[in-house]
Amino acid sequence: MFTAGGCGSDDDSGGTAAGEADGTGGSSGSRQPAETGDGAAPRPGGGHELPGLPDPAEAAGLLAELTVAEPEPMTGYSRDRFPHWASVDGCTVRQLVLRRDGEGVEVDDECRPVSGSWFSAYDAREYGDAGEIDIDHMVPLANAWRSGADAWTDDERGEFANDLERPQLIAVASGVNREKGDQSPDEWLPPAEDFHCTYAVAWTSVKHTYELTITEAELTTLTDLLGTCEA
Repeated sequence: MFTAGGCGSDDDSGGTAAGEADGTGGSSGSRQPAETGDGAAPRPGGGHELPGLPDPAEAAGLLAELTVAEPEPMTGYSRDRFPHWASVDGCTVRQLVLRRDGEGVEVDDECRPVSGSWFSAYDAREYGDAGEIDIDHMVPLANAWRSGADAWTDDERGEFANDLERPQLIAVASGVNREKGDQSPDEWLPPAEDFHCTYAVAWTSVKHTYELTITEAELTTLTDLLGTCEA
């Protein structure tokens, strides 16, 4: 199998609205400056580079190693088979991604964001309310199930759903995230075309790390997208 580190709405858009459980304010707890995680360099427009992101040339090599196969049936699938969100040092993984991907984020005593701003790379817009932000699974849970995760244990699926070390989790606008649903890149791409290269690199990297399969249509689209990356 694989070794992965780290630790939703029901449409398998990859994440629940941040404000639904994390809270967007109104807490009586004291505010604390939020840490930004591993100190990755900021990306244009705000936010931070996705962790563990390979360069496009490396991603092309990873793509060539992926197995092409027809999707597995959804028999037995449930989001509950991918336990999330895990707790790390008193914060949920979702809260940690909100802190990592935001700018000027402050949190209360329960690690809930009470202020800050978030650049949503999918639609290239900035948001000032955590309630407008979802945490997306780059490779959605249902897509992972169809491409090999149906054979994993629940613990292994939990590692996948809570992975903070690879480019699997990203804070994005809830509306565009829910448009994505559980679709693969041949079916849906972020409206912001400037993010297409990074999206393909991240998707390919996650699929390779977790030994997930891709379809012929997926391979064609990813190959084309990686071809648009600047050298």
